[in-house]
Amino acid sequence: MTEAEIDVSADPAALAKRAAEWLVEQAEASTGTFRISLSGGSTPRALYTLLAAEPLRARMPWDRVELFWGDERFVPPDDKDSNYRMTRETMLDHVPLKPEQIHRMPTEGTPEEAAAAYEALLKRVYGSDRLDPSRPFFDVTLLGMGPDGHTASLLPDSDVLEERSKWVAAVSQGRPEVRLTLTYPLIDSSRLVAFLLNGAEKAKAFAQIRSGDSSLPAGRVAPVGRVLWFVDRAVLEKDA
Repeated sequence: MTEAEIDVSADPAALAKRAAEWLVEQAEASTGTFRISLSGGSTPRALYTLLAAEPLRARMPWDRVELFWGDERFVPPDDKDSNYRMTRETMLDHVPLKPEQIHRMPTEGTPEEAAAAYEALLKRVYGSDRLDPSRPFFDVTLLGMGPDGHTASLLPDSDVLEERSKWVAAVSQGRPEVRLTLTYPLIDSSRLVAFLLNGAEKAKAFAQIRSGDSSLPAGRVAPVGRVLWFVDRAVLEKDA
């Protein structure tokens, strides 16, 4: 990891502002459909709020944007813990997106059925059952990271870390609730992966990954494009 791939902000608010501006810049510079994989969490919440407000709302080419989710708790879409609900309340209800541009993870049926349904949708959107490294699925994938090094719902010591054929998987171990997550093959099919990290509790895991340790789930993300880390100063506190 080079210094150029790390963008340091003073605090979480500045980080969200920097990442939101960067995302809009990427969309403005693109042509055609701009596909984004969204993340849950407090920093993305702040980022989505900024995207839904001026001046960024007016700059974002919403008519070319398609939204997807990197993971979701297996709860109804109006549940307080739903990543979709958080995104809807902070951004989707306030920007000019059509329903067909928004692809939430389904949470109907069994978790396995929902994962298969989302994978089928993704394959229809992509136009193929096989991922082509020269044609990344996502323009930007937004990811967070927990203190344990997990990202999306790729949790330490879970079977999903070894999944290489499915694009979407149900995760029933490691958390109180079942989750759905994109797997490494689809996350890696990204032109740009942007991690959003704040807080000193992430410092140890980030230091491990920065040193080249790929034992943590977030350290195994290896897109066909580039990885950028948007962090606040607290994340670097133990990274001397």
